[in-house]
Parts: sequence; structure tokens; C-alpha cells
Amino acid sequence: MKKAFFYGILSSAFFAFTFVLNRSMSLIGGHWIWSASLRYFFSLPILYLLVRQQKGLDAVHFEMKRNWKSWLLWSIVGFGLFYAPLTAASIFGESWFVAATWQITIVTGSLLTPLFGKKIPMKNMLFAGIILFGIFLLQIEHIRIGQMTLTEMLTAFFLILFAAVCYPLGNRKMMQICPENITTLQRVYGMTVFSMPFWLILAGYALLTGNLPSSGQVLQSLLVTIFSAVLATLLFFEATNLVKHDPKQLAVVESTLAAEVIFTLIGGVLFLGDPLPTTIGFIGIAIIIAGMLGNNLITSKK
Repeated sequence: MKKAFFYGILSSAFFAFTFVLNRSMSLIGGHWIWSASLRYFFSLPILYLLVRQQKGLDAVHFEMKRNWKSWLLWSIVGFGLFYAPLTAASIFGESWFVAATWQITIVTGSLLTPLFGKKIPMKNMLFAGIILFGIFLLQIEHIRIGQMTLTEMLTAFFLILFAAVCYPLGNRKMMQICPENITTLQRVYGMTVFSMPFWLILAGYALLTGNLPSSGQVLQSLLVTIFSAVLATLLFFEATNLVKHDPKQLAVVESTLAAEVIFTLIGGVLFLGDPLPTTIGFIGIAIIIAGMLGNNLITSKK
């Protein structure tokens, strides 16, 4: 459990680059479709080379062909329908605001457990509720100080809520589908391959509407690919894979995503000049951290 928790925290640090760089690309006028699709276009050859180096291509290609319909469906759900709306939400507010709202995935992930024949871990849901209360404080304060209108907040919220359902759903379904001999790296590579139709359609739409990525957006998308699509995703998927048979520990690992708020806040302030949260905002962040640590504590004792 300690190893899975550490991987979760480390993945959160790398995932923070996603929120900071997506917001940066939005500020320079980059279209969110390219911010999303370029990440996966760049990650595919990198993942291919990594799997090839480990001599794992034959095994994963066999599984992909054998069960291609399930791979296609849940890869598009877990990657496409997760990342596209999350990236679109970056146009509505600071990077740390999107990262904070994204923590709703802690609750959605726990609520999905009945779909896999297991009970909802109620004690973990208590701490997930504490985390969400901290997120609520951040959002209310954001509207109060005039950083975002109510319409903008609701639009961003529902985009992120949709992403927060698709990400754990696609991840868990693929863990269920893949046999034990398929590694986390092979699974991420296969999901990236099968998400390509989704990204090609989006990119084609952007081209038809005359939206082309700038050189700055291409470079920042490449950085997102390295830090988030490859390093963070592999770490987080490996963390969830280590505890996939225990819904309580799985809920704890998914709760480590709350640390993204801290890392994103620091990155946004340092690199984008994002305004610091108010006192109430910092209280919300403290509550998020307390909920995350409490969630880990009760599971460790048990």
C-alpha cells in the first residue's frame, strides 16, 4: 500500500503539468482540441518504443486483436472522453481552479465500485466528502472575488464532472479486461492506440474550421506528453494496479490525486502569474490535504 500511495503522490506532481500547461496554451490562444489531441499523438510513438524495448508488443497486440471491441470502447472512454472535456475546461479559469474541481474524481471513482461487483467503501467516502468540501470552498470563493461568472463555473464544472466519471471507469474496465500478463505500460500503450480514432476526428474538425496549432502550443503539448501522458499516467495506473483487488485501498490511491491542487497552485503562481487564493481558498486547500491524509490513515490501520 505504501508503494502504491507513493506512486499516486508522484503521479499527482507530474499530472500538475497538465493543468498548468493547458492553461498556458489557452492564454496564448491555442485551441483546446490541439492541446488535447497533440498529447496523445506525441505519446503514441514514445509508448510504442518503450513497449518494444521490453519485448511486450506481441503480447499486447494479441490481446488487442482478441478483444478489440472492448479495447476500443473503454480506451475512448478512459482517454478520449476524459481528457477532451478536461482540457476544454482550462479556458474557464486558473490552472489550480481546474485541478481543484477535478478532485471530484475521488468521489466518482468510489461510487463506481458497485459496477464491478463490490461495495462502496463508506469510510473512505467520508474523507472524500471532506475533500470535496474543501473544493467547494475554493469554488465559492472564486465566484465571490469575481474571477469567474456563475455560468463559466457551471460549464467548467460539468465538463470536469463528465471527465471525472470517464477516467476511473475506463481505467477500471481496462484493468478488468486485461489478463495478468499485460503490464501497466502495455495497457496504456494499447489504450492510446485505440483512442486514436477519437483524436483524429477531433483534429480533423479543428483543421476544417481553420484552427492550427502554433509552435508554442506544439512544444508545450510535447512537455505535457512527457510529464503527464507518459510519466504520470504510467505511475498512476501502476498505483491502481497494485491495489486493484481492494476497493478501499483503490479509493485511497485515487484520493492522492488531490495533491494535484497543491502542485498546480505552485506551478500556476510561479510560471503563469496566477493570483493566489484568498484566506478561505487556502483553508479549502488545507481541508483537501487533511481529507487525503485521513483517507490513507484509516485504510492503513485497517
